[in-house]
Amino acid sequence: MKNITQITDFTAPELDVYARLTEAQLLNRFEPAKGMFIAESPKVIHRALDAGCIPVSFLAERSHIRGEAQEVIERCGDIPVYTADLSILTQLTGFQLTRGMLCAMRRPPVQNMEDILAHARRVAVLEDVMNPTNLGAIFRSAAALGMDAVLLTPGCTDPLYRRCVRVSMGTVFQVPWAYIPQWPQQGPRCLTDLGFKSAAMALTDDSISVDAPVLHQAEKLAIVLGTEGDGLAQQTIDSCDYTVRIPMFHGVDSLNVAAASAVAFWELRPR
Repeated sequence: MKNITQITDFTAPELDVYARLTEAQLLNRFEPAKGMFIAESPKVIHRALDAGCIPVSFLAERSHIRGEAQEVIERCGDIPVYTADLSILTQLTGFQLTRGMLCAMRRPPVQNMEDILAHARRVAVLEDVMNPTNLGAIFRSAAALGMDAVLLTPGCTDPLYRRCVRVSMGTVFQVPWAYIPQWPQQGPRCLTDLGFKSAAMALTDDSISVDAPVLHQAEKLAIVLGTEGDGLAQQTIDSCDYTVRIPMFHGVDSLNVAAASAVAFWELRPR
């Protein structure tokens, strides 16, 4: 196995991308072509590679190099592999959660909304979902429960944020996603122009149940979910074709956005 470098000092520059660069620095908004993200665990890294993401370097616990990480490393040819004793690696926040392996990768180009919706029937639209754990969980549900794409407003957290990638189990590389422009001023109209009916998940007096037949009859449906706490903006609700609720019991009035997404995706999946 080539290009293995033993790291003995936590301050080594090879660890900067893993230990000292912030998410904003990794994103590199002013030079997107140089942007990177961190993928954790062999399964997630495999999914990123399958999606065409380009690896820059690996960081792996020494015992994993000829174990669980070996197949990933061999798949990537001459990419540098850094390794260190666990006493050094555990100084990286959360390293013990990663199953012994990290990979710094180039960010893929952001996709175009019209392209990913060309053959889609069910789409999730996320308005200002800022918590990376919630966003990652929504992507995982979207992949498992039949969503063809995810659209994000500019106020959403980055799907390639490290925690989001981890919680999603790499499904951010499997479900196509794009940003929806000028939301909510023009966004719902864009969906209409592409043949979608839109369903705003919100508790209002005129909400219909998530199992309403009219929703299942829609050939193309966009399921619109709002930010944690405040939910959807009133302008968004007013712009959608339907306002939809999940029936609740025992006096519970709402679900966490990630839990609500799983219920809605399952009920409204393509039939």
